[in-house]
Amino acid sequence: MQADVLRVQVGPGAMHVERYGHGGTPVVLLHGFGTCTFLWRNVAPILAEEGHTAYALDLFGHGESDRSPDADFGIAAQAEYLDAAMTALRLAHATIVGLDLGGNVALRLAVTRPERVDRLVLINVPAFDEIPGGDIGALQRSTARFAFKVTRGVLGAAPLFQAVLEGSVARPELMPTRLLARYLAPFAGADGVNHLLTLGASIRKSDVEDLALSGIKVPTLVLRGDHDGWVSRDIASRLAAAIPGATLTRFPGVARLIPEEAPDDLAEALLKFIGKADVNSVNLAGASPTK
Repeated sequence: MQADVLRVQVGPGAMHVERYGHGGTPVVLLHGFGTCTFLWRNVAPILAEEGHTAYALDLFGHGESDRSPDADFGIAAQAEYLDAAMTALRLAHATIVGLDLGGNVALRLAVTRPERVDRLVLINVPAFDEIPGGDIGALQRSTARFAFKVTRGVLGAAPLFQAVLEGSVARPELMPTRLLARYLAPFAGADGVNHLLTLGASIRKSDVEDLALSGIKVPTLVLRGDHDGWVSRDIASRLAAAIPGATLTRFPGVARLIPEEAPDDLAEALLKFIGKADVNSVNLAGASPTK
């Protein structure tokens, strides 16, 4: 299934959106740090085939979304951009699915704009005292290790981010060279390296430490890939305990990038949680497909 490609204005620039399906119950899919809508390519079509309308968004500064030099790329700002994007897409509310950083953004939206969120799905989300997550710590350590290559921009972000991506799947064959190249493409050259480091530095614990998770009233599903080495195993349990009525499902043998490693199983879990699509739902996009 081919997606409709949209551009929506969110203040400091435009966000890239890929829409699968049309007119069904809306599901917004948010990727994690350093990845993009490409992560959802095998999940979104399954949701659409079951009657939902899936919107995969590039967080501001990621993927094909704009990266305005003076913009804030932190969690609080991303939640505001998401709110603006939903308005532009004419989505009064939706199921919000967030992985990693996308889950932090989804959590903040659920607390600050509760009317926007019908259901909440949190996938391998760093929380509490583990923000930023271990992946950003690894990125920062690699910056010192590969300082010469980074300053010259010889290989773009590859010396910094390759190990993070490879460490985000349980088996090496799930992150082959061609896939690495696809995820690294937005961070080519010296400018790409600097931007990746800017994105990492923008992740601040202060953006989420004041969130009252006990105030979240929507149905919430917490998913944990049990081989995720970037966030402690107990974080998912603590999140599920902190959000009233939340349920926890673990994916054995899977690491952080569940949409990459087990897309069919993830889609099945999402469909079970979201429920039957409302084919009478009207959600007309407020932007035209990119020509």
